[in-house]
Amino acid sequence: MSAEMDALTVVNQLRDLAADPLNRRAIVEDQGCLPGLILFLDHPNPQVVYSALLAVRYLAECRANREKMKGELGMMLSLQNVMQKQTSPGETKLLSSEIYEILQSADKEEAEQAEAAAASCKRKAHFFLGSNNKRAKTVVLHIDGLDDPTRRSLCEEALLKIRGVISFTFQMAVKRCVVRIRSELKAEALGTAINSTKVMKAQQVLKTDDGGELMVPFKEDAAVLVEENTDIPDYLPEEESPSQDQAKAVTRVGSITDGVGWLSTAANFLTRSFYW
Repeated sequence: MSAEMDALTVVNQLRDLAADPLNRRAIVEDQGCLPGLILFLDHPNPQVVYSALLAVRYLAECRANREKMKGELGMMLSLQNVMQKQTSPGETKLLSSEIYEILQSADKEEAEQAEAAAASCKRKAHFFLGSNNKRAKTVVLHIDGLDDPTRRSLCEEALLKIRGVISFTFQMAVKRCVVRIRSELKAEALGTAINSTKVMKAQQVLKTDDGGELMVPFKEDAAVLVEENTDIPDYLPEEESPSQDQAKAVTRVGSITDGVGWLSTAANFLTRSFYW
């Protein structure tokens, strides 16, 4: 890895690593990465802060991480500072508030419960599902035409125009996008925005009572007015999801040792470079 890594490069790499459930325990246990993410929360660049929050939110998905994250020096105070800072964009404040509530409500668990939670984190990605924050919800979209990076860029641009979108994660291998939105925003707004590209068409993926999936098309005449988003920093495009495209993964599924090596490099950079 180049010695000329800047803060944005490092935080983007940490975010991508944290998106893979196999890496979440290693990142939190690393001596440099979690403190580094906390320092990123006070960075003057709003893109760096937002990407750091996404990384922390991924890490908090693993229940076994929450007690250590809550007790890490500066974590809760930095989250409060982001929420209270007048210059923080609205979506950044909401994401910070959501993480704060999750960590604040973390209960002490018996060792066997923590181990079970850690194993669960390694089995599958949650992608922000099951949030404790009632002001936000998750919508899963299946997008016909989501075939390549160019189409994904079009999809990103469409979603970023919607006021109320907090974050999104692509699963290119299965043509899906998991979108975190404010509770008052209708899923139809996402469908309208994506369908407006004229080259992609979205359907909502719903869970059935028997645990299966049901794809529900958005009605052609159900287009809703999309309020344009103006107060969020430029979204930070992700590389291909590590769990879906191993050839482009920062650390491949099942190769924790490779990821830890990168974490060590990043930790050294964090130690040398934080001076703001």
